[in-house]
Amino acid sequence: MRRFILAFSGFVFFAASAVSATFQPESLHYKVMYKWGLINKKAGTATLTLRHAPQHYVAQLTAASEPWADRIYQVRDTLNGHMAYADMTPLFYEKIANEGNEHKHDIVRYDYSAKPSVKADCTRKVYKKGILRIDDSRQLDAEGEVVDMLTSFYFMRNLPYQDWEQGHVKELNIFSGKQKEKLTIKYEGIDKLDFEGVCYKTFHIKFMFTSKGGRKSSDDMEAWISADKRRIPLRLEGKLPVGKVHCIFTGAD
Repeated sequence: MRRFILAFSGFVFFAASAVSATFQPESLHYKVMYKWGLINKKAGTATLTLRHAPQHYVAQLTAASEPWADRIYQVRDTLNGHMAYADMTPLFYEKIANEGNEHKHDIVRYDYSAKPSVKADCTRKVYKKGILRIDDSRQLDAEGEVVDMLTSFYFMRNLPYQDWEQGHVKELNIFSGKQKEKLTIKYEGIDKLDFEGVCYKTFHIKFMFTSKGGRKSSDDMEAWISADKRRIPLRLEGKLPVGKVHCIFTGAD
């Protein structure tokens, strides 16, 4: 569950060339289901909200495990982000993670003064049982499009799937307080998704995270996004060392 919620924090998909619309304030709610054999149980919830500030968008993702899952591995994660109104590029990213006996706090501040190069000042603190174990700062840089584990959610929703052929691949950089990774999005085509008793036309995608040298930093995941103006991710699936986790859209405010 931990890996999946972290990945959801990143799915759950900003570059000027990709953005085609202005997002309205919204709150999207999800349930996280754990499946292993005959077991199919709700393991957590997640909510993604977007609002308008005077100078930029403000996004937040919160994720929490259910009481039964807390006894195995408690998760309370919050991701905060700011994106530019003009092109929705990320300006600021913060991850506050409380997982088991660890507390992690990452901050990424972006610098676009040397385009097309993107730089970011990153800090990372990790506490274990209340004791500071890691206190690190570094600068990351990349050429071209860059997202983080929160703004990537909106990037994904805005990609021109309607113009892509099945098998089309999109690659971009993704920053965290720890490292630079590569996010690869592969378009799997149009799927009909039976969702809550209604059949939806969806864009089916697969996405992969790799770190330096092409090594996988997490398992591949799949998503189904409504093929309408709202582009809401309706379902997300990911593998765990034991079993799978499904993230299912439950409604919007």
